[in-house]
Amino acid sequence: MSVAFVKEESAETAAETLLPDRAISPHPNLVTEAGLKALEMQLRQAREAYDATNAIEDVNERRRQAANPLRDLRYFAERVRSAQLVPDPTSNDTVAFGSTVTFSRDDGRVQTYRIVGEDEADPKAGSISYVSPVARILMGEAVGDVVGVGDQELEIIAISA
Repeated sequence: MSVAFVKEESAETAAETLLPDRAISPHPNLVTEAGLKALEMQLRQAREAYDATNAIEDVNERRRQAANPLRDLRYFAERVRSAQLVPDPTSNDTVAFGSTVTFSRDDGRVQTYRIVGEDEADPKAGSISYVSPVARILMGEAVGDVVGVGDQELEIIAISA
C-alpha cells in the first residue's frame, strides 16, 4: 500500500468522523440551580468519554470513537460557559422562571409543569422550557387567569416555587 493511499484514507476517515456541532439556541441560556449542576455533570461525562477514546491505539478508530464525545464536549462547554443562573422565584403571585404551575385545559385535563431552561426541559418528567409556547403565555400570569394557546384556553389553578 502506498503512503499516498494511506494519507488519503486517513483524510477521508477524518472527514467522516467530524460531526457538525449540536445546535445552540439563540435564546439566553437561563438555568435553575439543578439545571446548572446537570450541565456541569454532562460536561464532565463528555470529557471523561472523550479522554477514554485517547487510549485507542488505531488512529482511525480513535477518531470514530471520539466524534460523539468531542461534539458533546464542545456543546456542554458552551452551555456551561453561557449559563445564566436564575434564582428560584421569591413569590407565588405570578408564574415566573422556576415556578411550578398547574393549569386546566378546555378538555378537562389538569397539567402541572415546572418552567426551566431549555437543556433541562423534559415534558414527560413535568418540566417545560421557558421558551415553549405554553410557558411563554403563562409567564407573568396569576392564579385564576385564563390564557389562550392556539385554539385552547388554559386556566391557572396553582403556582408554587
